[in-house]
Amino acid sequence: MRAHASVLHLDLDAFFASVEQRDKPSLRGKPVVVGGTGQRGVVSTASYEARQYGVYSAMSIREARSRCPHAAYLGGRFGAYRKASEQVMTLLRGVSPLVEPLSLDEAFVDLAAAGLPDLEVDTVTDLAEALRASVSTATGGLTASVGLASSKFLAKVASDLDKPDGLVVVPPGGERELLRPMKVSVIPGVGPATAERLHRAGLHLIADLETVSQEELVRLVGKAHGSTLFQLARAEDDRPVVAEREAKSVSVEDTYDQDLTERPLMEHLLNRQATLVAERLHRHGLSGRTVSIKVRLHDFTTLSRSSTMPSPTDSAAVISRLARTLLTDLDTTGGVRLLGVGVSGLADWIQEDLFGDAALGVDSHGATPSPGTGPGSEDTGSPGAGPLPLSVRRRARWTPGMDVAHDEHGRGWVWGSGRSVVTVRFETAETPPGPVHSFALDDPALRPWPDPDEDTAESTEG
Repeated sequence: MRAHASVLHLDLDAFFASVEQRDKPSLRGKPVVVGGTGQRGVVSTASYEARQYGVYSAMSIREARSRCPHAAYLGGRFGAYRKASEQVMTLLRGVSPLVEPLSLDEAFVDLAAAGLPDLEVDTVTDLAEALRASVSTATGGLTASVGLASSKFLAKVASDLDKPDGLVVVPPGGERELLRPMKVSVIPGVGPATAERLHRAGLHLIADLETVSQEELVRLVGKAHGSTLFQLARAEDDRPVVAEREAKSVSVEDTYDQDLTERPLMEHLLNRQATLVAERLHRHGLSGRTVSIKVRLHDFTTLSRSSTMPSPTDSAAVISRLARTLLTDLDTTGGVRLLGVGVSGLADWIQEDLFGDAALGVDSHGATPSPGTGPGSEDTGSPGAGPLPLSVRRRARWTPGMDVAHDEHGRGWVWGSGRSVVTVRFETAETPPGPVHSFALDDPALRPWPDPDEDTAESTEG
């Protein structure tokens, strides 16, 4: 254990939803849900206004709509999320050379490497307050919750205690006092199944775990998990903050509050994870030959499967298709508490897929297009016959929330689409709430923003 509260954990509040509210003035202060927008979609992030109605991550969109039918349901804009994340990570690296990103919206920072005059509570608290203010300024108003403590575990626990937009500092020596009244589920890896096992043994609070030997905990939940529980219940965590290293693989994994039991839901989550993996590959100019999945069952049994291709890919559709195929080999009937998708065997080149994403029946976001929508609904000719005409590409499905521009009305975002009509609200982060207009799906004056066709033309000319 460190002698000072020199580990900082920063967590951007309801990140995806907050970015949408920032960029869409009409949604500020209203419930927003980001995730799959179809009937088989899954909630990725819910704003705090939506959480008041019981909407949470990994819930099916169908259930979310039944609980909060008046929320705005958006498909997500990973470019906007990535940009905001990069702004925050740049600020963190300006504070300390030791920054360990956990995802787009959270990271650990080692303040012991920051060159501060001292690491006393007042000093690190002032730094954290200034950092939170800088995050809000740099990102156009996004808020972050911060925890400061003597270990990574306690810092992460602390950042959850005063959400949203909070700061909690755990003074050295006060770690166990803070933990004792908390439920056992606050410890990483203690999901519903493990918590139930502990509850049956009369262990409900972390204070209860302090009364049990390590051998008993190992007997209850297994060797690796029991040893970790024993240590963390006593605030013992000496894991260092590890800066980014050269990637040998790119992966995304998520642990869910409730065990997943429906196979369609798992497949949709794999789709979304494959999209995030592909985004990261694109960002770093990488591709990979081996696609793998990681599945942790309700009883903490962890399974993995992989498939290696003859040439590398960075396609979300290909990664998603292989991940879902790998899942079919596993028995998940007892419930799944963690899913992950990864790509390894990295390279800095790709061999173009002769058939493209459309031939796989998957759109660029890794989701299967609905009948009558997307490129698959058009007469696109033979696979590999060249790029689709501009008029066809612009008739692709307009995803709720996506940025668009209109020749007459300017910039806005897709409110919804259906029955050959797309409805757009014309506003940006810099404008007041704007008007709503509807257009034909193939209106030549309406285009995505930034226009991918214009981007392609510019890069070709350069």
